[in-house]
Amino acid sequence: MSTVNLDIVTPNGSVYEKDDVELVVFQTTAGEMGVMSGHIPTVAALKTGHVKVNFRNGTEYIAVSGGFVEIRQHKVSVIVQTAETASEIDVERAKLARQRAQSHLEDQDNSDINRAKRALARAENRLRVAELK
Repeated sequence: MSTVNLDIVTPNGSVYEKDDVELVVFQTTAGEMGVMSGHIPTVAALKTGHVKVNFRNGTEYIAVSGGFVEIRQHKVSVIVQTAETASEIDVERAKLARQRAQSHLEDQDNSDINRAKRALARAENRLRVAELK
């Protein structure tokens, strides 16, 4: 089976790069999308979620938040604000982030409710992905 090169990039640079990926699945703003070698060129917006990476010998999950994906025939570039593999996620830190976000959402004087909602979504996503390892 032919493979694709996957590169996940954050503002801090490339954080995940693999050359032997058989299938990449991610959540776009239009729904879930899977990509294999030879896919037509595409650009799509990503929502906070995970990237599922299938290899011949297994699967990895990467939690991502906000960004886009550029697909070429044999290369997939994911450009996001944050990215963590399931094994890198600090579950306790994610739980604390979720608690902080929930607290901000309950605060009646909170003027930045959208920021708290985004923080809650990121924390819950990280916890979901951590369970996938």
